[in-house]
Amino acid sequence: MRLGIFSDVHANIEALSAVMRGFEDEDIDEYYCLGDVVGYGASPNECSDLVRETAKVTILGNHDAAVAGRMDYSYYYEAARQALDLHANTLSEENLAWLKSLPYKHEVGDTGVHLCHGSPLRLEEFEYIFAPEQARECLQMWDDLGHITLIGHSHLCKVFELRPGSVEELPAERFQLDPEAKYIVSVGSVGQPRDYDNRASFTTFDTETKTFDFKRVEYDIESAASKIFQSKLERNFGHRLFIGV
Repeated sequence: MRLGIFSDVHANIEALSAVMRGFEDEDIDEYYCLGDVVGYGASPNECSDLVRETAKVTILGNHDAAVAGRMDYSYYYEAARQALDLHANTLSEENLAWLKSLPYKHEVGDTGVHLCHGSPLRLEEFEYIFAPEQARECLQMWDDLGHITLIGHSHLCKVFELRPGSVEELPAERFQLDPEAKYIVSVGSVGQPRDYDNRASFTTFDTETKTFDFKRVEYDIESAASKIFQSKLERNFGHRLFIGV
């Protein structure tokens, strides 16, 4: 079975649409979204509609939780809070109810694939994993980790190979799972990449061959940014799309 996994759409329908077109060449059986469908961008309803239509399971992200009233976001910086408030008032009743229902984690059958938004260690705290030191904390839950745990949140493409007592960061490129190791993989961001590559990220995993692959696709950044500039959102949310930060 081939899985299509994506994360951190952040209300960028232009990027999400390009990713869906990119998946068309990948012979995908099931789609999974790792959260943060909303926040930052100008198209929260359009993105929610498309993710609801496409993904078999969507994980709760921190921006989703904030908009759905499932977490306190008073400590977020002002522009991010304003975007969340705007989205909360913009989303349809159906999309808001959907966000309120999303799970913190999901296990894909007996494939050994676990899904969550941030660190699997403390799910409701949405902690980041973007360095080996953070991945190393997960060694304490070794027995509960899947063969591969797929996460978002950092907006970076990262691969961490875990073995009892050690963690090694691997290049973010196509790789095959070692049966003796476990993996935490950050799948990057559809709608707001932060690795200085402004192309939208998406990933695939073949459960038979145990092969994981990273993909990137160009999208209409001008249109996505223009919608932000014409809205009440912080203009920098549009500017950063051009440089991928």
